[in-house]
Amino acid sequence: MPKVGMEPVRRKALVDAALRVIGDHGSLAVTMSDIARKAGVSPALAHHYFGSKEQLLIETIRSLLRQLRSDTVAALKAAKTPRERLSAVIRVSFHADQFAPETIAAWLAFYAEAQRSEETRRFLVIYASRLRSNLLADLKALLPADAAERIAEGAAAMIDGLYIRQSLKSAPIGIEASIALTEDYLNALLSTTSPKDK
Repeated sequence: MPKVGMEPVRRKALVDAALRVIGDHGSLAVTMSDIARKAGVSPALAHHYFGSKEQLLIETIRSLLRQLRSDTVAALKAAKTPRERLSAVIRVSFHADQFAPETIAAWLAFYAEAQRSEETRRFLVIYASRLRSNLLADLKALLPADAAERIAEGAAAMIDGLYIRQSLKSAPIGIEASIALTEDYLNALLSTTSPKDK
């Protein structure tokens, strides 16, 4: 019988363990026993808290999205201008927690799973929509709507592309280099696009 008050602690430990195990395996082809072992609990307890591996994996992706959203909200609150807010979104996208090897491997495993799982696909669409919306909101303050949309799509694609390149590990691109490349892209387009009429 689980100890009273331990459920949130154990659930978080299992989600964290799932992230590490998925990252180590580079796929979702892991077992509840693998995850439970990494979390230091029994498989039965893992099943008690989540019911199935699929539910634990869904909670893992939810956890990644919650953390990304929380980090983004905090970064946006600290920024004062639309341009600073764009930089905040970029920096959060490449934050050390998000750019950790196991996190990148987990995100890529979830992208692969989205080809089969409607629920996983839905969560990844939420991520893409949030990223686009965060970029677009501040680009629209600086540029005409059509230019803002084009640049937001390009910046989001660049962020996702740099993530994929990082996962290859053959020629990894670090956090600061990824931020600098994305900032260079934005700066180049902002300087050559007619600003929004005031």
